[in-house]
Amino acid sequence: MLGLTVPRHRLGAVLAGFSLVAAGVAVQAATPAAAATPHRILFDNAHAETAGNADWIISSSQPDPLSEDSSPSAETDWTGALSSWGVALQKTGDYSLKTATSALTYGGSAATDLSNFDTLVLPEPNTLFTTAEKTAIMTFVKNGGGLFMISDHTGADRNNDGEDAVEILNDLMTNNSVDSTDPFGFSIDSLSISSDYPSAISDSSNPVLHGSFGTVTKSLIASGTTATLKPADNSAVKGLLYRTGYSGNTGAFFATSTFGSGRVAFWGDSSPIDDGTGQSGNTLYDGWNDSGATNAALALNATEWLAGGSSSSGGGDDGGGGAGCTSAQLLGNNGFESGSSTWSATSGVITNSGDESARTGSYYAWLAGYGSAHTDTLSQSVTVPASCTTATLSFYLHVDTAETSTSTAYDTLKVQVLNSSGTVLSTLATYSNLNAASGYTQRSFSLAGYAGQTVTLKFTGTEGSTLQTSFVVDDTALNVS
Repeated sequence: MLGLTVPRHRLGAVLAGFSLVAAGVAVQAATPAAAATPHRILFDNAHAETAGNADWIISSSQPDPLSEDSSPSAETDWTGALSSWGVALQKTGDYSLKTATSALTYGGSAATDLSNFDTLVLPEPNTLFTTAEKTAIMTFVKNGGGLFMISDHTGADRNNDGEDAVEILNDLMTNNSVDSTDPFGFSIDSLSISSDYPSAISDSSNPVLHGSFGTVTKSLIASGTTATLKPADNSAVKGLLYRTGYSGNTGAFFATSTFGSGRVAFWGDSSPIDDGTGQSGNTLYDGWNDSGATNAALALNATEWLAGGSSSSGGGDDGGGGAGCTSAQLLGNNGFESGSSTWSATSGVITNSGDESARTGSYYAWLAGYGSAHTDTLSQSVTVPASCTTATLSFYLHVDTAETSTSTAYDTLKVQVLNSSGTVLSTLATYSNLNAASGYTQRSFSLAGYAGQTVTLKFTGTEGSTLQTSFVVDDTALNVS
C-alpha cells in the first residue's frame, strides 16, 4: 500500500487493524495518474559561480528555486543574474529546476545527483572540478545527459585561485578518466575578445537556432572567447554562431556536439546569459535583453535540445533511429503480470500482494521493506540491437520508508548494467530512503552506449538492520529505435 512505513511482514496485521478502526473506509492509496515527465535541469553553483561580480544563479533559494517563489511570473521573482533564464523555463511548466551547491556526483543518493537530471548547466565555473566530479560529468553525458558549458574570456579568474573558466572547462575535456582524447571535438581558445555580435549560420532545420523559444540571429561578446573545432576527432561537432570574420573550424562562439548518448553545447561568454539583476553588490550587464542579439532564444532553445526536448540534433545526428533498426520494447514481462516469468528475482520480490499497490495491473516488484538486514535482487538479460541509435530504459519507482533521517541513506536500491560475466558496467542510479515520496515516479536512462551487446539489467535493494524502506518497481521498458 503506497506510503505505509511499517515492515512488510507486519503489513497484513496493520491493515486488519485499520479495517476495525475505520470500517468501510478505503485505506489503499490511489496511484496517481502518470503525468508528463518534465525536463530536469541542474544549474551548478558549487564552483565559485558567484565569485567577484558574477552572480550566475537562477535563484538565491537553493537547491529549489520554488522556495523563493513557487509561481514566478517575472525574472525579479527569483534573485540571481540567471533568473530570467530560470523563470522563462519555469513558466512553461515543462521544466524542473534545481541548483547544485556541493560536489557533483553521478549514481549516488543525493537529491542533486546527476542521475536525477537530464541536463547539467556549468555557468562559468571558477574552480577546478575534482577527479571524481570529472568522472561523474563525463559518465553522465556518455549515458545520455546534456551538458551546457559556458565560458568567459581567458584571465577571468574571479576568485583569484589561478584558474579561469577556459582552463577549467578544457581540463574537464582533456584530463578525465572517461575519455580525454578530445571527446567533444573542440577546445576552448585562450582569448579575450572585447566585443562583437557573432552571427548564426544559415540552417533552417537546426533546433537550437530555430526552436520553440524563437529564432536565433546573433549573440553577444562582451569580453569572451571562442572555440576551435576538430571534426576529425568528433564528426558531430558543429559551430552555430561565429565571431565576425570567422567560419569553419575557427572562431566558433557557440557550438554543439555529442558524446556517447549525450549532447553538449558550448558558449564563449557569460555576458549573454546575464540579465543585469542579481544580489546586492554585484556589477552586472544585461546581455539577456541586449537589443542587438537574440540571447534568450539561444539559451532556451539550447536547453530544450540538450534535455532531449527537440526531435533533431544540433550536431551531426538527426535524432532519428538507426538504419535497419525496428522500433520495439525489448523487456519480457515488463509489467510483471506474468509473475516471475522472464525475470530472475529473490523469492517474494515479484508479487500481487495488496500490501503495496501496482501502478497498473496487479503485479509489481517489491524489493526490501522488511525492517531488518536484507538484500533483494531483480534482473533480466537483454540484447540491445547494434542498428539502434536510441535505447531508453525506463521504469516507475515508488519508495516509502519508516526511516526519519533527512540526510542519511540507510537503505538503498541500485540500478545497474552488467555484462555476461556479471561485471558491473555502469551504476545508472542509486535510490534510498531519502527518495521516499507518495505515488510512482518514472525514471529513464539511455542505454544506447550498449548497442550490439547483451547486458543484464539488475535492481538490488539493500536494507539495514532496523526500520523498513520499500522500493516498489512497475511498468519497466527498454524502448529502442
